[in-house]
Amino acid sequence: MDKGNLEIAHAIQSPLPKSEALVEMLSSRVTSIGEVIDRLSAILQWALANDSRLGYFPALYRKVTVSVQNGIQQDAFDDGKRMEQLDIIFASRYLDAFRTWCTGRLPTQSWRLAFESTSEYWPIVLQHLLLGINAHINLDLGIAAAETMRNANLEDVHGDFNKINAVLASLVDDVQTELAEVWMTLRLMNRFLGNIDDAIVNFSMKKARDEAWRSAQTFRALPETAWPEAIARQDKQTLIIGTLIRHPGRFLSTVTGIVRVGELRSPRRVIEILS
Repeated sequence: MDKGNLEIAHAIQSPLPKSEALVEMLSSRVTSIGEVIDRLSAILQWALANDSRLGYFPALYRKVTVSVQNGIQQDAFDDGKRMEQLDIIFASRYLDAFRTWCTGRLPTQSWRLAFESTSEYWPIVLQHLLLGINAHINLDLGIAAAETMRNANLEDVHGDFNKINAVLASLVDDVQTELAEVWMTLRLMNRFLGNIDDAIVNFSMKKARDEAWRSAQTFRALPETAWPEAIARQDKQTLIIGTLIRHPGRFLSTVTGIVRVGELRSPRRVIEILS
């Protein structure tokens, strides 16, 4: 078992924080990538204890963050210190959205759709993951990149910006393989219809990186006083994409419905597999 899996196994076995303790933990400012991982681990503990689909996205996101941390330690990025800062700002947007939702308030519309969908039966695991990815990449990543480079040349971070997207894309590919191995229905559907989940993944992932970079350029060019309005516009566009992921049309909805019938019923077990 690698270091990342050992860490998550330890976190899962740790005493579960009560929801109030979790909210308090998420309310404090994140100052390191290690603290990001700690907070994602705490969310996973809560989700496992409550058998909640809210744990699907952070299970994947924690693996992404561990991979980024390892990359920083191995000098895989152009600027490790800057990469950690980008990761902190980026992750804080998800953590803030999750805390906002858990305290009964409304986050951005795209995160609201992702969180609301976890209470519905029919979305398959991959749709839940992509709803989170959509909100986090198409909305949050551009904002985070612009904020990280607030007093510097945005182009300097473009290479590392692409690398963090590549990490996420590779882990989504791994998830598809893992799910197909676990669920016979998905494996059979892929065999006879091709990778039906690729139709959803390609729709969301191919354009996400470029859109996020365009968004970063837009925010970087604006005065900070104009950011709230620009964020609202970007959120509205991201919500449209999320709605299409949630309701991908009659044919794909029928196919995902068949896959859903063959999926595991226990969110807790799904989270353990994703972790």
